[in-house]
Amino acid sequence: MTKKYVYSFREGNAQMRNLLGGKGANLAEMVKIGLPVPMGFTITTEACLNYYEEGEKISEDILSQIFQALDDLEKEMGKKLGDNQDPLLVSVRSGAVISMPGMMDTILNLGLNDESVKGLAAKTGNERFAYDSYRRFIQMFGDVVMEVEHDKFESIINEVKQKKGITQDTEMDADGWKEVIELYKEKIRNETGRKFPQDPKEQLLMAVEAVFKSWNNQRAKVYRRINKIPDDLGTAVNVQTMVFGNKGDDSGTGVAFTRNPSTGEKEVYGEFLMNAQGEDVVAGIRTPQSIKQLKDVMLDVYEQFINVCKLLEKHYRDMQDIEFTIENGKLFMLQTRSGKRTAQAAVKIAVDMVKEGLINKDEAILRVPAGQVETLLHRRIDPNADVKPIAKGLPASPGAASGHVVFDPDEAEAMGNEGQKVILVRTETTPDDIHGIVAAQGVLTSRGGMTSHAAVVARGMGKPCVSGCEAVKIDYETGEFTVGQLVVKKGDVISIDGSTGEVMIGEVPMIDPELSDEFNQILSWADEIRKLKVRANADTPHDAKVALEFGAEGIGLCRTEHMFMAQDRLPIVQQMIMAETKEEREEALAKLLPIQQEDFEGIFEVMEGLPVTVRLLDPPLHEFLPNPEELIVKIMELKAKGCSKELEEKQEMLKKVRALREMNPMLGLRGCRLGLLYPEIYTMQVKAILKAACNLTKKGIKVIPEIEIPLVNHELELKTLREIVEKTAEEVFEEEGTKVHYFIGTMIELPRACLTAEEIANFADFFSFGTNDLTQTTFGFSRDDAEGKILPHYVEQKILSDSPFIVLDRKGVGSLMKMATDKGRSVKPDLLIGICGEHGGEPSSVEFCHMIGLDFVSCSPFRVPIARLAAAQAKINHK
Repeated sequence: MTKKYVYSFREGNAQMRNLLGGKGANLAEMVKIGLPVPMGFTITTEACLNYYEEGEKISEDILSQIFQALDDLEKEMGKKLGDNQDPLLVSVRSGAVISMPGMMDTILNLGLNDESVKGLAAKTGNERFAYDSYRRFIQMFGDVVMEVEHDKFESIINEVKQKKGITQDTEMDADGWKEVIELYKEKIRNETGRKFPQDPKEQLLMAVEAVFKSWNNQRAKVYRRINKIPDDLGTAVNVQTMVFGNKGDDSGTGVAFTRNPSTGEKEVYGEFLMNAQGEDVVAGIRTPQSIKQLKDVMLDVYEQFINVCKLLEKHYRDMQDIEFTIENGKLFMLQTRSGKRTAQAAVKIAVDMVKEGLINKDEAILRVPAGQVETLLHRRIDPNADVKPIAKGLPASPGAASGHVVFDPDEAEAMGNEGQKVILVRTETTPDDIHGIVAAQGVLTSRGGMTSHAAVVARGMGKPCVSGCEAVKIDYETGEFTVGQLVVKKGDVISIDGSTGEVMIGEVPMIDPELSDEFNQILSWADEIRKLKVRANADTPHDAKVALEFGAEGIGLCRTEHMFMAQDRLPIVQQMIMAETKEEREEALAKLLPIQQEDFEGIFEVMEGLPVTVRLLDPPLHEFLPNPEELIVKIMELKAKGCSKELEEKQEMLKKVRALREMNPMLGLRGCRLGLLYPEIYTMQVKAILKAACNLTKKGIKVIPEIEIPLVNHELELKTLREIVEKTAEEVFEEEGTKVHYFIGTMIELPRACLTAEEIANFADFFSFGTNDLTQTTFGFSRDDAEGKILPHYVEQKILSDSPFIVLDRKGVGSLMKMATDKGRSVKPDLLIGICGEHGGEPSSVEFCHMIGLDFVSCSPFRVPIARLAAAQAKINHK
């Protein structure tokens, strides 16, 4: 039996999205539930994959099925494609399995040619409408299929408008559009060497092929990479009977969401334009009206539309993104899909829908993308700051950002990659600008509405966006924009507030966010469900306090070296490093002991009753000494000035720096190796930890210290250092006259430690995976070098799907982790095991930690809510 590649809208349903794509499946579902949907057919994703398998050629079998479906549609509509008296016109749209708004191509009004446009004009009695539709078709077809740049068509329209003394497209009469059409066809002939095709069936096949090709255009590839969408899904193609929003004042088009996609408020939110087609709204060519104003224009249509929104939301049990057209006063639904939303909106919608009985708690938790939660924790403009906006646009995507003005997306990408903060300023963005939006802190456009490309893409990325800021007049040639008399040049710093639409000169003060009641509700539901505990990486009492506020259940990593870096302590640390004898070293350590003790007391007190894992000194000692090049420059300056005493000190320090220098310090004298060669360093730190614990215990404050030995490779390293810790502990307890229950464990961050974990476990009360070093040593990557020079190319070439320093490498690093977990627990079934690398707050990595049975993850304080939510999602998805 021949494989079916083409389905009528009447043959599909919402469950067939893998085959029909999201758009095709939802069109079929809307037909099924009785909504007014213009009829058509879907060419499946399998046809797209077949097209690429056949060397970018549509097979005869698929061609035959397309023409049969077209014949059936023509019979149903009583019209023929390209008929000279009453032509059937269709739209050709992409429809990926996973929504990729604006990333692939669409063609409207297909079927018009020099003859059928006359028939359309006669049939409708509206010559202006017919020729407006024809010029739109030529423009979209010329751009998408024949690859003539969009701007070249726009410049033709602008020239004709200028000649006629008009400013708006809606003011153009039929003769004006006829002139534009002839200029369009001439432009296509000059640019491509080919005439604009007049045969409607040729037009259709060229359009279908162009949509298939758009699956692999640059912007679609970038979007898939950012959103982790597989490359092998393909896109469906939807061929749908045209309905016209540009027939006059009783026709229009719009885009709406059943709830506010920025805030989650339960209100229909969207925009429409009368006497327009769909691309006018989303492209930002004209500034649209709020959907609420439709009530004043067409009350019956507005009420019908609101009822349709309620029906769709109840049917799909989710917020919907809807496209619609009004033709001669009649409403038609062109698309529905789950709406893209900000993290703030996702949280509110999920909680509200539980209260409304539409979804349950598990579904609510899964509806909030854990990776997006971080956007709720970003800073916003301080309400007490004296902010003076220079302009105001539409608040298209919430949040605030400051950065250097950049007008070109390529330049934004280059500067962003260099670590500079930029604001991308455009008249309007197009899908080709996506790489610039990715690199920018935020986006400002002078045209376009709340559902424009810039707004939708920025919201999906959690970046602030101000759109439709018409006071901003951009001059790309001079590299500046003006607001009245004010001139802002490329490179100047501006701030934008995507929550209010305001634009400010310079960098404005910002404050940390406050979490909503709904967000706390979601997290409380997550806490009821998750199995993994969530701790925080914190090195100061302030960080510990922030971690507690975000729901941390302890500290999984307190890095003692960060305490040594403070300017008032560094000279003492350097004195300790410069010491020639153990006695000299101990003298310096004695000065550090009370300082460290005070640090630990502060952290333990904040985390009362919760575990605190303190990692003993880990980095190489040279990190606490000046850079040798800087020392040499200083020595030269001192020689010139004749400062003998200071010169001698600097020369001694340079000698020590050179003596400590290693070819590969990350694999050199650091971690437990430092503790074994200079045990007095670890002895001082253990004393500081346990003296702090004893002091607080005497005050009635419960302390749970976990002493962590870093970079263990061999069980005898841990055995030796454990004996030193235990001996020191006995001395402290005798001196303090009290005892504290403490634990001794190790960081598992080297492959050999994973391979011999059952031997190491004999001397450990807990394991904590240090996945930053474990990733470095498993891949043989130096993180500092690889992240800038190697990994971007590996990800782009799909050697790796993600940087393994961002998303845990399950096959390699993950296999070692699972082996270490299994081996460690074969010796000690109750062995406490966690993770404290950067991966502890990354959702996919948290899921893996749940899957292999870890007890906790630890991450930076601001990522604690992400980890809490991701841990609950992992539990739900892996019941």
